[in-house]
Amino acid sequence: MTPLRWADASRETLNEVLPEALVVLPVGATEQHGRHLATGTDALLASTVAERAATVAAEHAARPIVLAPSLPFGASDHHLPFGGTLSLTPETMLAVLLDLLRSVAAAGAARAVLVNGHGGNVGVCHAAAAAASSRHRLAVAHIDYWRFAADDDAGAGIVPGHAGEFETSLVAAVRPDTVGPVPPRAHPLPDTATGPAGASVHDAALWTAIDGYTDHPERATATHGGAWLERIVGGLAGCLAELTETM
Repeated sequence: MTPLRWADASRETLNEVLPEALVVLPVGATEQHGRHLATGTDALLASTVAERAATVAAEHAARPIVLAPSLPFGASDHHLPFGGTLSLTPETMLAVLLDLLRSVAAAGAARAVLVNGHGGNVGVCHAAAAAASSRHRLAVAHIDYWRFAADDDAGAGIVPGHAGEFETSLVAAVRPDTVGPVPPRAHPLPDTATGPAGASVHDAALWTAIDGYTDHPERATATHGGAWLERIVGGLAGCLAELTETM
């Protein structure tokens, strides 16, 4: 069994499959990623891991998997000052996700998964999943793909980052033609610990201080990216397969 691509299927096919299927919706962003990565990095990675994981999971899934088209825009207002960013406000993004999940339910599906590829989307995806589950007859899961690499010792302190070693390595493994040279930083990388443990501190000034990207992308390699990608796809595939049994 292979995943059914929503955009390639007819309404008759979807009407038949959706009531028993798990719908996977990748959620990305189009935003600046430093001077060295393409603005579509988050959309590329969310789409790539979701597609590869759905393909692996479908081989032993308990129900069909339907892969919806990716959402290439996210909540990226904090990147607007750098240019090169197409952003939805959190309020608009929440409305968009709720409309898409409402449509999924109206099409006859009862199960959906948001596979998120952008840190700024985390809270919105969580809110959308919770709200959609209470408004529609729809069970919704939310997964941030990098969670499957976060417990890797090699990723300590750099997963997920933003256009840092982790993302740059992944892109080098998936689309090396979109990785440019990493310019030297104009000033030392500042301490990004801006609050006590357990607190998430949001500070727009921090992005300017780090020139819009984190840690050390110059250390990225396609080899490391391939290893991380394999780990992520395997973990996400296992999660999707389990969700076909429990949702």
